[in-house]
Amino acid sequence: TNNHVIEGADEIIVNLPDGTRLKATLRGRDPKTDLAVLVVKPRKPLPYVEFGDSDGVEVGDWVLAIGNPFGLGGTVTLGIVSARNRDINAGPYDDFIQTDAAINKGNSGGPLFNMKGEVVGVNSAILSPSGGSVGIGFSIPSNLAKKVVAQLVKYGETRRGWLGVRIQTVTEDLAEGLGLKKPMGALVADVTKGGPADRAGLRPRDVIVEFNGVKVEKMRDLPRIVAETPVGAEVTVKIMRDGKPMEIKVTLGRLEKAEEMRKAAKEKAKPEAAEKTKTLLGMKLGPLDDATRKRHKIPEKVKKGVVVLSVKAGTDAGKKGLAAGDVILEAGNVEVSAPADVEKQIEAFRKKGRKAIPFLVLRKAAGYDPRFIALWLKK
Repeated sequence: TNNHVIEGADEIIVNLPDGTRLKATLRGRDPKTDLAVLVVKPRKPLPYVEFGDSDGVEVGDWVLAIGNPFGLGGTVTLGIVSARNRDINAGPYDDFIQTDAAINKGNSGGPLFNMKGEVVGVNSAILSPSGGSVGIGFSIPSNLAKKVVAQLVKYGETRRGWLGVRIQTVTEDLAEGLGLKKPMGALVADVTKGGPADRAGLRPRDVIVEFNGVKVEKMRDLPRIVAETPVGAEVTVKIMRDGKPMEIKVTLGRLEKAEEMRKAAKEKAKPEAAEKTKTLLGMKLGPLDDATRKRHKIPEKVKKGVVVLSVKAGTDAGKKGLAAGDVILEAGNVEVSAPADVEKQIEAFRKKGRKAIPFLVLRKAAGYDPRFIALWLKK
């Protein structure tokens, strides 16, 4: 069933079509994919259905959804697959099958069948202004559900692979600033200190284009691919570094340890002495000193960098969302501790004939999470 169906429940009862009521125990649940496994002890063997191959499902295929909408009882609805690989911001591994088969409240956790009677999805969510079906329902693909369910059955918890990187989308301007021919893969914005990627030699600015033999077409593909890889597996990661292809061997850790590793990554040295302010690319930049930290409410976890004091409206920096209180860690792939360092890198990129320069920025609006932002260089 879905995790949101049983979350917070004191008691779980499974009702069968013949009226039998069975008390269920929770074997395990996974909020990240909204899946849960229940265990019941029936008096006699129960009929069951089998998972099919959701990768074989195509847009336009007929599907059946079964559930208990509004508590009415077992209900079957018919529709087609409207879309694949939908990301609805429900979790880090969104890869939903979209269907117009009517899915309403009470359908959650029910099966989505193909015409062979195989379960190709677990109905999970709808998009509706009214709360009822408007023909936009979402189902967790069976191939994703099978892997999660298998771990919950075996361990009572998930055991996902963990790489230890923070990533972002490679945009057209970032591709230019990083020396890539086109936008591709997943850009490493940060590497967790002491994590698998750090030990293997992955760095910020690396662009991951293939992981364990699977091409990374979009940034959001990578978390799912890594999570589905066994803990402890040694994998080959293909990257682009400074515009050149490389291969790195990485032994994966376990995702559940990521929080502890992130805390270790936040231990940074105190900033060095400040220098005067400078206005560059529409940004007024200043040192990270006590007065600036207090004025812009920059947390103590930010140990170094150059502070954005203000941004001129209408400039590329303003259009990209840079704002007062942001902290620049790197300019042109080099760490900076003073506005003069930023100016030096901008001039270096201009001399190389580059049209854009990448910055690694701690965004105030995003809780000071690191992000790469490229700014166009005017002649």
